[in-house]
Amino acid sequence: MADDTSDLAPYDAVVLGSFGGPESEDEVMSFLRRVTAGRGVPDERLAEVGEHYYARGGRSPINDLNRDLVARLRAELDRRGLDTPVVWGNRNSAPFFPDAVQECLDLGAARVVALLTSAYSCYSSCRQYREDLAAAVEEVGPAADGLVVDKVRQYVHHPALGLAWLDALLAALRGLPDPGRARLLYVTHSVPEGMDDTSGPGDGDGNLYVDQHLRLARRLTDEANAALGTTVEGELVFCSRSGPPSVPWLEPDVNDRIEELARDSATDPVVVVPIGFVSDHMEVVHDLDTEAAETAARVGVPFVRVPTPHASERFVEGLVDLLLERAAEARDEVVVPETWLPGDVRPSVCDPGCCPNLRTSRPALCGRD
Repeated sequence: MADDTSDLAPYDAVVLGSFGGPESEDEVMSFLRRVTAGRGVPDERLAEVGEHYYARGGRSPINDLNRDLVARLRAELDRRGLDTPVVWGNRNSAPFFPDAVQECLDLGAARVVALLTSAYSCYSSCRQYREDLAAAVEEVGPAADGLVVDKVRQYVHHPALGLAWLDALLAALRGLPDPGRARLLYVTHSVPEGMDDTSGPGDGDGNLYVDQHLRLARRLTDEANAALGTTVEGELVFCSRSGPPSVPWLEPDVNDRIEELARDSATDPVVVVPIGFVSDHMEVVHDLDTEAAETAARVGVPFVRVPTPHASERFVEGLVDLLLERAAEARDEVVVPETWLPGDVRPSVCDPGCCPNLRTSRPALCGRD
């Protein structure tokens, strides 16, 4: 189907892959059961989490944000003269990945490229999506047997992401009476320590998930200080822990750290930078905009939350650049990945043993194992 002269050849379609979320109150519990399947989380605990959604009419913001991102990608592709279709699929809510696979087949696609809304490397942010894509192809059945699915690399290193965050961070700091007094808290989703320990290539040292966040946080802090003539410091903190107390998860929690900073100085503003998210997921609008903001108000600390890069033109342009980079790789062209950070840039085809599933063995696409 793809025109061999197209910059996105050999790809016939782009699949935007995301986490998903409920869009009405009657979807909340089924959504949460899918998210936690196989982990033994009782309905009583799920009902507690469900209250976060019910407080917003049962609707997560993520699907509307993805609809908007599809439209932005479509507009940027059109601007570049590329007519490749953009299809959207989720892990945990409609449209599910099997729906996306079927839509690609209905379009006549033989080879597609997946663009995930997660920039980092660990099981839940990379391999689990690859497993779900494999399961979707299997669920669709024989019609999908010949479909080739690739994906773009995890893009924490890409300049478009880093510079979009820097634009937003500088705007937030310049809005403060004294930017030099800010304490920067770079926030991401907590994961079990074992998942971080095994994140990265199968023959690597692990802990790539935390390392990637730290590299981005350091670069952003250095760039902000250089631009503003300040010496502010930043640190990595976590939100949204959801596992049992017996399983160690990454810490410190953002709320605990805000309370600690208040004991040092309740007058210095806390600037929260949710670098683990590309848009305003529930982890942002509830865990940060609601819970962390309430914690800051309770302890008397000024609180600022930096916007996610979802609406940044620079970010969307960078996502299309990533698609073009992956297409060039698929055509066996020599590609030098763009990077804004020091350290290893992960390949678009995952290495054997990369970010393993620690609970069970499942087939995965877009890798060498």
